[in-house]
Parts: sequence; structure tokens; C-alpha cells
Amino acid sequence: MNKKKILILGASGFIGNVIYKELCSYFNTYGTYFSNRSFSDNQQFYRYDLEEDDIFQILDKVRPDFIISALRGSFGAQVQAHQHVMEYLIQHRCKLYFISSANVFDAYSKFPSYESDKTLSESVYGRLKIKIENMMMRLPKEKTAILRVPMVFGNTSPRIKEIKSNLENNEPIEVFPNLIINVTNDDRLTQQIHYLINRDKTGIFHLGSIDLIQHEEFIKEVIKRIGNHHPLLKRVFTTNEDRYLAALPKDNKLPKNLRIRYQDIIDHHLTVD
Repeated sequence: MNKKKILILGASGFIGNVIYKELCSYFNTYGTYFSNRSFSDNQQFYRYDLEEDDIFQILDKVRPDFIISALRGSFGAQVQAHQHVMEYLIQHRCKLYFISSANVFDAYSKFPSYESDKTLSESVYGRLKIKIENMMMRLPKEKTAILRVPMVFGNTSPRIKEIKSNLENNEPIEVFPNLIINVTNDDRLTQQIHYLINRDKTGIFHLGSIDLIQHEEFIKEVIKRIGNHHPLLKRVFTTNEDRYLAALPKDNKLPKNLRIRYQDIIDHHLTVD
């Protein structure tokens, strides 16, 4: 049986790289990198400059069954790259899995958001994700999956590294007392993506914890787990009322063994170095 071919755009970034590590033993997996030269010796990686290079060349070489986009960089160049990817999708048997964000709902602050809710964002980042999502929705449904992801934690995540660095240097850690979120970690996120590829799933998926917690409470729990009980916290109030930034699953629920709660993230994955 032929292994599925997967191309991860942005495979040198944190999320792209953990996806690559999860999938590479099971599928014929390729990735792109830009500035991190440590990938240049890996035959499975192609150098790709979002602003200079044409993604068609890499697509023609790899001929993937699945493209997973975890690209970062210039917003204008991201939009153009995704337009090219979608042109490729129309002409080839291939699916696009786009790593989107809970920020596509950041203008709706009164409630958590579900898969079929209308997107609306006040942030430049959220609007970029919406723009690419909307482009994808014009394609045949069986061609695309939109994977909306909340804040991602885990030992090697930039967020945990920053918290540890701030603790070491006795610098304040920003917390948002009124912000109610859901969260995930790298391990569970990559397992969920693996499952979706195995099952050839398409549609919109919210890949975060199935429960909610205040940002400040979550960060305090994380700090306690790291082993520091006297952190400097900088409490940032963007509003006086509770505000939600949470993308919860309702229509497309994953199997029970692939769901996660915020407490699991605190308990199992934030081990002390």
C-alpha cells in the first residue's frame, strides 16, 4: 500500500515541526523551512521563502496527497501562497489542512464559539486567518479542512519557554484576568491531526480543550507546576467584563480518547526540567 504523501508548509516552526515529528514515521512526510539551516541536510525538507519563491515548484516535486499549512510570515505573502495552493488543489487529487486560530472569533466576546458560527475578528491576525478560511470555503468541501486552534502549550512551546525565561529573570508575566479561554498542547494537537488524516476527514474542526478556564488561573496553575510560587504577574484588563476567546467543538467532535481537558495539559505535559 502506498504511503500517503504529506507536505507541511512551515515545518520548521513550532507547530509545523511537532506535526512533522508526529507524522513522519507513518507517512511519506515533507516540509518547508526558511531561515533555520539545520533542516538543509534533511532530504525531506525544501527551503521556501514565502516572499520570493513560488510554492508551485515544491508542490510539483512532492505531489502531496495532503498539504498542511502552518505558515508564518508576511500576511500578504501568506494570502498569495494560499491562493497558489488552492489553484493546485483544483487541478490535483489533494487536500489542504489549514491551521487556523480561535482568533477568527475575537470580536465575539460574550460566548464561546462553535464550528458553524460566523467568524469576525478585530485583530489583524484573526482577519488574516478569516481571509484564508473564506478562500478555502469556495473550494469543493472534500478538498479542505479548517483546523481552529487555541493557545498551544507544551514543554517546547514558545509560551512555556517565555514563562520559564520570565520566571528565571524575575520579569513579570502577563495574565488576562477577565479572559476565558480553552487551550491545547502540542502532543494532543498532533495526535488529533494524525487521526483526521488517517480518516480522510474534511470540514471545520475546533481542536482545543473541551472545557474553559480563565487565562490568569491557567497561567498560575502552569507556574505552580513549573515550581515557582512567587511569580511577578502583570494583570492586563482589556475589559471589565468576562470575555471569551474559545473555540469549542460541537458539530465535529473527535473520539473520546482524543479529547483533552485543560487540567490534562497542566498535569501531564508541563513537567519540570
